[in-house]
Amino acid sequence: MDAYMRLTSSERMSNGLSAWIDRFNDNYEYWNSLKYKTRPLEIPAQELWTLVKASRLNNRIGVWPRYGIHLCLTNKMQRICHELDMNFGGSWGSNSLFPVESKNQYLVSSLMEEAISSSQMEGAATTRKVAKEMLRKRMTPKDKSQQMIYNNYQTIQFIVDNKNKPLTQELLLSVHALMTEGTLENADDAGRFRSNDNVVVANGITNEVVHVPPTHLDIPEFITHLCAFFNETGGDRMFIHPIIRGIIIHFMLAYMHPFIDGNGRTARALFYWYMLKKGYWLTEYLSISRIIVRSKNTYEKTFLYTEADGNDMGYFVAYNLRVLELAFKELQQYISRKNAIKRKSSQFLRIGNINERQAEIIQTYFDAPETMLTVKDVQVKFGITPTTAKSDIIKLVNMGLLSEIYLNKIKKGYIKSEKFDKLIKSDL
Repeated sequence: MDAYMRLTSSERMSNGLSAWIDRFNDNYEYWNSLKYKTRPLEIPAQELWTLVKASRLNNRIGVWPRYGIHLCLTNKMQRICHELDMNFGGSWGSNSLFPVESKNQYLVSSLMEEAISSSQMEGAATTRKVAKEMLRKRMTPKDKSQQMIYNNYQTIQFIVDNKNKPLTQELLLSVHALMTEGTLENADDAGRFRSNDNVVVANGITNEVVHVPPTHLDIPEFITHLCAFFNETGGDRMFIHPIIRGIIIHFMLAYMHPFIDGNGRTARALFYWYMLKKGYWLTEYLSISRIIVRSKNTYEKTFLYTEADGNDMGYFVAYNLRVLELAFKELQQYISRKNAIKRKSSQFLRIGNINERQAEIIQTYFDAPETMLTVKDVQVKFGITPTTAKSDIIKLVNMGLLSEIYLNKIKKGYIKSEKFDKLIKSDL
């Protein structure tokens, strides 16, 4: 603290020092980043780091006293929380963000993306194309990677169905069991807390141990506190913004590692659950894990920085708030692309006596003449019943736009008919 004490208040405010510290804290950067930055007032790096730490101390809040977990609330964190409040809840009413007829289509796509990406974080090795085909067609998983993705998808749907229920030990164990079924070395570990301390978190490349969780003897008390923290029934007088509280829940489950395996997937599922429970309905349409998997190295470093810096989890909070910002921006871009496709396909409505779904189907064949669709493909794409999907397709067959082919003795596919181009040209 010597450097801080040597500077008068005016010196700390002058020459941009205070603004520099604020900018540094905005991204909650760690010591190793500071060493390579241009420093104000020619202050030595170590002394400037002391000033940064002092500024964080002024805004420090304890979030999990049992393990000394704390964080510094920065201006940027609070600004992002406010913006997410405005966008994830009321002001972006669902009808203004999504065309009513497309809501279910967007939802199915986002749930798939979340399931795939969260599983890839834990080593699931399969392509998005293969994984989506498996989920869309409800195929039986062929290997552990596909099983992880299938489990994740089922778990997310379970959470959506139970989002308003309070978290209990039994529900937490049910979530873990759903998430890990058929993917653990010992099948009995699914839906069961670990009963020993033979668990460490290691670097996947170097095998270096990067985290040793607290003893398994702490797990019963931890779960009691976790449920109270999640349900906000613990008598805690300190207000913690719901989004930050959700991030703390994510962090603490990963920190405690109460299960032999599947802790990361379960932790992200709990965050997802808490956000939905608190009314952030847009979370259901975001692929948060897709952003995380693209910056997995940074995600993992935030855990390391937290432990290396005296259990200051501000690193983890700042990172996850940026992830939510990016996920929202990507959703906006996705919807813009889909709306552009919809506007483009609307030209085919001139054919007459067809609906918007059928116009999009025609657009698909128009853009990709080799396309082959099944009733199941159409059902999943638009989130409609098999009967409605078949009705849409058969109508286009009867109009002469599509031809029916047999894929086997039972299953049929639909391709562009020989008259497709001529009919489309005459109608347009």
